[in-house]
Amino acid sequence: MNLKATPRERVGNGPARELRREGKVPAILYGPKADPVKLSIEKLDLDPIFKSGAVAQKLLKLEVEGGGKGCNVMIKEVQRHPVSQKLLHLDLYEVSMDQKIKVMVPVTTTGICKGIEMGGMLQIIRRELEVLCLPDQIPENISIDITDLDIGDSFHVEELQLDENIEVPADVNFTILTILSTKAEAAEEEEGEEGEEGEVSEGAEATEESASE
Repeated sequence: MNLKATPRERVGNGPARELRREGKVPAILYGPKADPVKLSIEKLDLDPIFKSGAVAQKLLKLEVEGGGKGCNVMIKEVQRHPVSQKLLHLDLYEVSMDQKIKVMVPVTTTGICKGIEMGGMLQIIRRELEVLCLPDQIPENISIDITDLDIGDSFHVEELQLDENIEVPADVNFTILTILSTKAEAAEEEEGEEGEEGEVSEGAEATEESASE
């Protein structure tokens, strides 16, 4: 997707508010081999990018007015108003097409899990995974087939089958998802409630002893 921007010289809250009133979004471009560049981007140009979803995974062709040749960038950080959710600021990061980058990719599941059919419950522990890949090979998602998982089974990161140019830079073989037994969870909740009741009664006894003294 293409994105156009204009250099800006004025900085600070006042100039930034003026830009937003004009329908523009303040931004900054940075990268490993260049100094940060302050930019202004038309909000209307950003709307299609955000409406298409998965903003953090999108590779954009940025053209800066008067900046000569364009560059490949990704959106690294988005600042929004806490109430209105209006765009306040963007951080753009220049990427090299021949160097791998780290990016977060959502986890999805496929198949009908036999553990769920038997009354279990799917618990996704990691809804996103950090992957290392080239900018033009970022997957839309990481799909896991849960068909053969039974109650008590788990799926770990080392079980992933990814393209040879995509890797998950994980130090440990962590769990991505698991199939829980609803009965076991109910038992754990009951034990937790009993423990809390015991703590309350002990506190009450301690209070009574203090009062008697």
